[in-house]
Amino acid sequence: MAKISNFFNKINSLRERYYKASMSKDALINLISEAEIAEQVYNSNAIENSTLTLEETEKILLQINLDRFVTEREIFETKNLARVVSYIDKRAKEQELGLDVILSLHKMLISNIQDDIAGRFRKDNEYVRVGSHIAPAPKEIIERLEKMLIEYHASSYENIIKRIARLHLTFEYTHPFIDGNGRIGRVINNYLLIREGFVPINIKFIDRKKYYEAFKEFDEKGIAAIMEGIVGRALTNSYHKRLAYLEGKKIITLVEYAKHNKLSHSNLINKASRQTIEAFLEKNIWKIGQDVIIEK
Repeated sequence: MAKISNFFNKINSLRERYYKASMSKDALINLISEAEIAEQVYNSNAIENSTLTLEETEKILLQINLDRFVTEREIFETKNLARVVSYIDKRAKEQELGLDVILSLHKMLISNIQDDIAGRFRKDNEYVRVGSHIAPAPKEIIERLEKMLIEYHASSYENIIKRIARLHLTFEYTHPFIDGNGRIGRVINNYLLIREGFVPINIKFIDRKKYYEAFKEFDEKGIAAIMEGIVGRALTNSYHKRLAYLEGKKIITLVEYAKHNKLSHSNLINKASRQTIEAFLEKNIWKIGQDVIIEK
């Protein structure tokens, strides 16, 4: 728990730095957000077993032909999710998250894939299973989601990491849709973060194993410690990345940093993964500001 507490304390400091660094830099902030869309889409889809690589995801979004055959479904999943990510980046601050917004986002995500289930919750005898977890009955969905949102807003005094982690686990436990629950759940995380003045997070495919362990922990013990760690690292990583650009640092790879400063690259990777140094993962490569000081 001490490690998670460190994230709680660190986020407020990073958030203050971000506000100062972002003054009069709207154009750069928009560029960072736009450049991040493909990564957001790739990671979220990959967690759901998409076969597309990051490079292929970028090509689809740029309307460049791929070197191999991919299904029409994967193409629509990529384009639709990119549309949703762009939409919430611009609209989250305009409208409070409610069930109507969640349904609208789901319709955007599933359109042209399964139009008969797009934009509606499970109903009648539409039950779903994720691993050994059987989601609650369709008749319970609306009540559970309304309670989820009430508890989220009622806990505004708590650290944002705890609130997002608990909401995300509750949403995924409920699994309100026949398809698209994971992607919409991660979109909702960012909708709320942006709405409350934080930066969006990108839960990475490389963290998939730990991510699913978080759901198991919640199902079996009703606690959110693992998910809090995932959200905490993702939010810290997102601030580190934006601050490197907004504060005008010369950005280099962690490999280069290790070489220039005669430090162990593997040790730096370990610290970066734990987010105890100001490194960030961009396009699956660890990077850092050249002038960042790390104790040997």
